[in-house]
Amino acid sequence: MNSALIVMWHRQIKSYFRNRQRLAVTLVQPLLFLIAFRFGIGGMYEQSGRGNYIQFLIPGIVGMTILMSSTMSGMALIWDKQFGFLKETLVAPVSRTSLLFGRCLGGATTSFIQGLIVLLLGFSMGFRVINWGLFPLAFIVMFTIALLFNLLGTSIAAKFDDMHSFPTIMNFMVMPMIFISGALFPTDGFPAAIKFLVKINPFTYCNHLLKYSMGSAASHSILLDIVVIAIIVSILGSLGTYFFNKMET
Repeated sequence: MNSALIVMWHRQIKSYFRNRQRLAVTLVQPLLFLIAFRFGIGGMYEQSGRGNYIQFLIPGIVGMTILMSSTMSGMALIWDKQFGFLKETLVAPVSRTSLLFGRCLGGATTSFIQGLIVLLLGFSMGFRVINWGLFPLAFIVMFTIALLFNLLGTSIAAKFDDMHSFPTIMNFMVMPMIFISGALFPTDGFPAAIKFLVKINPFTYCNHLLKYSMGSAASHSILLDIVVIAIIVSILGSLGTYFFNKMET
């Protein structure tokens, strides 16, 4: 089981670094968001007395990058279905659970790397770590977010065969999660109905924990954030395992 997990993890890593165009393209959108929001909203944010907008924005952009990259990793599963590689792995005498988590851990690793690159760009734009004692927690949170949404993307992809509809569905899910999470701007001015959606948005808790670990926001519900994320990872892990075990060879 461990060897199968490592092989699948290694395959995802090699596939990522071999495709340099993919690496460049996946960083373009976060960079555009970073520039647009920094110069579009940053002035108003700072004039309102909320502080330095880049300090607030960078953790959200890092989380957004990881989220988008992770959910779209399900495309790799659909490609493997189309070209027959998935069938070859499913008939192998190894646990399907190890295959699932090998894929997701590999995808989480590449998403984590993309998040690190965006974080480095943030440092070049003026972002500074407020509390270095908490900062190591940020790396754990980043990888956990990557694993969570890789499990989500892979679980959904396990039920799809059409590679054209999958990106549309994922964008339909991902974009609302980003914009009503507090990643890019505060949510305290939202109407009550939208605030309810903020509370049931899983990315809200990921964003809270990421901003806290980077010193960009104080949080009084760290334990709640950790518990919610742990529960969601457990649920998605169970669902992903179930869907993977139900896939036909």
